[in-house]
Amino acid sequence: MLAVNYTQFRNEMKSHMDLVTDDYETVIVTRKENKNVVIISEEAYNNLLENIHVMGNKANYDWLMESKKQLESGQTAQKDLIEASDE
Repeated sequence: MLAVNYTQFRNEMKSHMDLVTDDYETVIVTRKENKNVVIISEEAYNNLLENIHVMGNKANYDWLMESKKQLESGQTAQKDLIEASDE
């Protein structure tokens, strides 16, 4: 996580945005009166929303935790894929 003031961010906007998108860095732009802004990539934002959705729904969360337990205990199965015909 990188914190920069507004002036620094404005003067070096492209390089800060490149850090966010290319290096998955989180940038906090500090402003007066503690009205700070956090900048993350669109990919990180979408992942955050997906995690909120999964973890915010008890049924989804329980299913995910059960699946994790099965994976960790070796309860997995391998299936052969069947090719679909073009017809």
